[in-house]
This record gives sequence, C-alpha cells and structure tokens, in this order.
Amino acid sequence: MSQPLWDPYDRNCPSRAVLDRIGDRWSVLVVGALSQGPLRFSELAKRVDGVSQKMLTQTLRGLERDGLITRTMYAQIPPRVDYQLSEFGSSLAIPIQALETWAKENMPAIMRARDGYDAAQLPQK
Repeated sequence: MSQPLWDPYDRNCPSRAVLDRIGDRWSVLVVGALSQGPLRFSELAKRVDGVSQKMLTQTLRGLERDGLITRTMYAQIPPRVDYQLSEFGSSLAIPIQALETWAKENMPAIMRARDGYDAAQLPQK
C-alpha cells in the first residue's frame, strides 16, 4: 500500500494541523531554545521571553504529543522535569534555525518596508 499524498492546500488534510503547530510563534521559539540542549520548564520560560506559563505548558504538551520533544521526569525532591528535542524534533530545528537567521538578517529591510508602508497610510494634508 502506498503512502497517502498529503496536501496542505486541501482544507481537510491533517497536514494543516502540523503546519499550525510548527508555524506557531511559541512552538518555533521553544524548538529553537531546545535546539541548544535540554531545559527545565523555568529555564524555557526565561529563554522564551514573554510566554505565559499557561501558553508554555500548552505548547510543550502539543510538541510532545506530536513527537517533537520528550519530557523526562526525575524522581527527586523537588521534582525535576527536563524537556528536550526528540531525534525527530531535531530535524525540525534545522529549518527553524534557517528561519531565525533569515529573520535576523532581513529585519532592517522589513523595518524600512514597514516605515514606508505606514508613512503611505497617513492621511494627506
């Protein structure tokens, strides 16, 4: 039996849910942070500035459900939980790093384009 052909342009294709996950701002930042190695929840929260505890929890659960990260709990007091990219998730770190690099390199051009656009939207006197 052959593999199904996934077509994210088809509204019924489950690949859209995958694109939603990996295209989400918090998922991108969490995968990027974990590409440097395992982190605890509090370390991730500090690294991904601005993410709420609730959103970080939801993001981690979704990434774990999709097999992109692993959660390891250590039986100690206080309890310790580490998050890290799975082998599968490590393959996603490569294109995310490319996106991060692209964004950093192109921010000056983007800022100029935004300034030009915003200036053109001002009412003419």
